[in-house]
Amino acid sequence: MQRRHFITSAALPLLGCEQASQELAGGYSGIEHGRGHLLRERKSGPPPAATRKTRVLIAGGGVAGLAAARALRLRGEDDFALLELEDQAGGNSRGGQVQGIACPLGAHYLPVPGEQAPEVQGLLEEVGLRRRQAGRWVYDERHLCHSPQERLYFRGAWQDGLLPVQDVGAATQDQYRRFSQLVAQAQRQAHHTLPIMRGRLATAHLALDAITFEHWLEQQRLDDVHLRWYLDYCCRDDYGAGLATVSAWAGLHYFASRHGFHAPGEGDGEREAVLTWPQGNGWLTQRLALPLRERLHTARVVLRIEETRQGVEVDAIDMVTQTLERWQARHCIVALPAFVAARVVRGAPDFLRQAAARTRYAPWMVANLHLQEALLDRPGAAPSWDNVIYSDRPTSSLGYVDAMHQSLRPVPGATVLSCYHALGDLPEGRRQLLQQPWTYWRDLVVSELLQPHPELLSRATRLEITRHGHAMTIPVPGTQSHLQRLPFTPSGPARSVLRTGRLSYAHSDWSGYSVFEEAYTQGHATGQVA
Repeated sequence: MQRRHFITSAALPLLGCEQASQELAGGYSGIEHGRGHLLRERKSGPPPAATRKTRVLIAGGGVAGLAAARALRLRGEDDFALLELEDQAGGNSRGGQVQGIACPLGAHYLPVPGEQAPEVQGLLEEVGLRRRQAGRWVYDERHLCHSPQERLYFRGAWQDGLLPVQDVGAATQDQYRRFSQLVAQAQRQAHHTLPIMRGRLATAHLALDAITFEHWLEQQRLDDVHLRWYLDYCCRDDYGAGLATVSAWAGLHYFASRHGFHAPGEGDGEREAVLTWPQGNGWLTQRLALPLRERLHTARVVLRIEETRQGVEVDAIDMVTQTLERWQARHCIVALPAFVAARVVRGAPDFLRQAAARTRYAPWMVANLHLQEALLDRPGAAPSWDNVIYSDRPTSSLGYVDAMHQSLRPVPGATVLSCYHALGDLPEGRRQLLQQPWTYWRDLVVSELLQPHPELLSRATRLEITRHGHAMTIPVPGTQSHLQRLPFTPSGPARSVLRTGRLSYAHSDWSGYSVFEEAYTQGHATGQVA
């Protein structure tokens, strides 16, 4: 896609919207971007104001870092500390609130984990979401996504499900069935595991990893515009970029590792059961952080991680006191994205520097829009948790989720709509995300929502925008082939712990794509052996 074409297409809905939405208050919130930028701006600093010691130090309080901390705690290790950049742990799985209503700032659901993710299942048992009943495992229905789960605004009306089906024609239906058969064939030929550290990639996987998903679809003569739209949406939803960017392995893995693909008339056609909360996956990360108490140190900018003769030294700025503190530990778990780890690890190993150079990240924008009363319930599919708007133009939008969908109130009332935009395909997307005024994103969000909800502005009171400059790794072609060559140390699973000397690395970057199950399993495995 040419840059001019993308930007022009994306901007078209903004025409005439700015004046209509200018009374809507709001701004940026959720992330302190200046803290992360200290890594590239700060060349030197004062001597440390304090030196602290601990046996294990965890750098990074996202899902992987929190999982490592839980693993340490479960094995009886109390002498550890965790340093987190933001004021709240959780990384891209943090929650917030607008006008007193909880809402997600990033990841907003967790599919019910399969048997290949026992670590995640164990976490869900600990927090009371999963229990044994009459000889079988059951999940707390209060936290499973309530029906209706998802709908699509297509051809001027809402339809159930996200696959376009309303009057799409026989040729489209045929391509839906063909793609369903190809997904089933991929599942039979080479097992897709989630997390991927539960198995090794087969030759068939690596062949798919060498080309884009778009190229593979062309090889299969799957060119239907509605099928392509849906698959592009799925890739942007899970990977932050569309089918022209991600690998064919990633495009098929989205379906083959979880719920498959169901053409209309094949099964119920819905996605697998998912767990969700008003604050999204922040519900989980809050419970992971709570037992850490004084061992969790937020508002810390890690500047240096270096192995010494005695162990590891870590320098970090305490952003509250504006002082430099030095940590000394026997072992450090580097639960940071590859590009950050390569900056702060002194004498970074070759694999880390190479990973930082080749890894591509998708910026994301999450807009939380408070409504003082519910939107009108028009004919068609009923209001759902996940609501997506079909577009025949290039778009970054992934639709919105209703933060109050899980409530049991009999009459709809005030709520927050969490609108997601994946910018991995937008040229200079990160620069635009950080440099555009918040009103630009406000108008973009409002222009999209006015299509199915013309009464929107009469009910909206405030819009808060969270910007994730490096939200997630994009699994571009070659990603999995590169990861296969990394020095993983077997520890139960075939691909388990990435370790050099006294440093262990745990992050979803080392899986090649960013989902909760990958980050959590890696962090847990690292915490078990640190």
